[in-house]
Amino acid sequence: MKCDIIIVGCGVAGLYCALNLPENKNIVIVTKNIAPKSDSFLAQGGICVLRDEEDFSAFFEDTMKAGHYENDPDSVEIMIRSSQEVIGDLVSFGVQFEKNGDTFTYTREGAHSRPRILFHEDETGKEITSHLLETARNRKNITLIENFTMVDLICKDDGCKGIIGHDADGKYIAINANYTVLATGGIGGLFKHSTNYRHLTGDAIALALKYGIKLQHIDYIQIHPTTLYTKKHGREFLISESVRGEGAILLNSKGERFVNELLPRDVVANAIFDEMKKEGTEHVWLSLAPIPEEEIKTHFPNIYQHCLEEGYDVTKEPIPVVPSQHYFMGGIDVDKDSKTSMDRLFAVGETACNGVHGKNRLASNSLLESLVFAKRAALNITNNYTELTDNHEFTVDASQYDGYQNKYKESVLNAIEKERKSHE
Repeated sequence: MKCDIIIVGCGVAGLYCALNLPENKNIVIVTKNIAPKSDSFLAQGGICVLRDEEDFSAFFEDTMKAGHYENDPDSVEIMIRSSQEVIGDLVSFGVQFEKNGDTFTYTREGAHSRPRILFHEDETGKEITSHLLETARNRKNITLIENFTMVDLICKDDGCKGIIGHDADGKYIAINANYTVLATGGIGGLFKHSTNYRHLTGDAIALALKYGIKLQHIDYIQIHPTTLYTKKHGREFLISESVRGEGAILLNSKGERFVNELLPRDVVANAIFDEMKKEGTEHVWLSLAPIPEEEIKTHFPNIYQHCLEEGYDVTKEPIPVVPSQHYFMGGIDVDKDSKTSMDRLFAVGETACNGVHGKNRLASNSLLESLVFAKRAALNITNNYTELTDNHEFTVDASQYDGYQNKYKESVLNAIEKERKSHE
């Protein structure tokens, strides 16, 4: 198969990148599962936005402080300055954010000094991603292929010329492209407890390791403080940080508060781990009692309903919560236009690292960062577009990929552990 641009992944980063590319370019998007099973659909709390010029310094400082000042300040400024334009784009695609009349309603989450987060109930990611997906499906120049797993990059002369992958039946296909964009999401599938979908196993990171593509901070892995505790297997259910932003409190087994719930995520998660260790328990408790019942049912209907199905009525009782792996702050090293160290290869979204998040991501910066730098990738490709002159068809040797998934997982985990030890 041949196309102008291949995008691997159909979360907000991959879709928004595609929608910002020229409509005269033939774009193929492949995704490892069905399209709605991207982590972007799972984002609950919302998306940050610069409310006004007076908010810039505080927004900048909140992001830097949460990231332990290891953030790239230029990338942080780009993200914040681009936020209003991105929100305007999303609204034009039909995204509905909560409003009071004609004015946006803002919520607050942990480590934010003021409310600056736009939301749609407690399913903001689903609201945004579903509209982007619908728009992409209606573009004649965009082809979406589901249940297609990337297993390799086509690399030649220090440049990327597409990917190799297989469909659900195990048929291997090479897709040649003038430009390749990796938008493969996080690495939660490598961990026993994660809020991520299980098929997100860091495949792009594994291929970066294989080809010597520069990586950055791959041991910077965020643990979310509050996921619903359960003994069931599978993806952990996230209890959005905005629940704590609206007043929910954390309690130990004695019903005592033990931490400021609005501190950065890593601080709150560590406090929970310490409390669990001290008490010898497998979880702590989250009480939504300070939040009015009507607000719980209107602002957090999905969380309310899911907890009911698990046997907890959050309007009447606290729920058991435990920290779980949530987000990948490191990834493939990219510049301000999402270009990797390999020619014609870009990386966007959670699989990329442009330095915005530093050592710890500020709540609700994930959707914004992904969108801002996905658009910058699209604009860079558009403004510098050239055709490859030596694309050629070839037969894929499928046998060389026997057992690739376990090999890739092992290589990523080993690299993370090596990086972690180097920082000790």
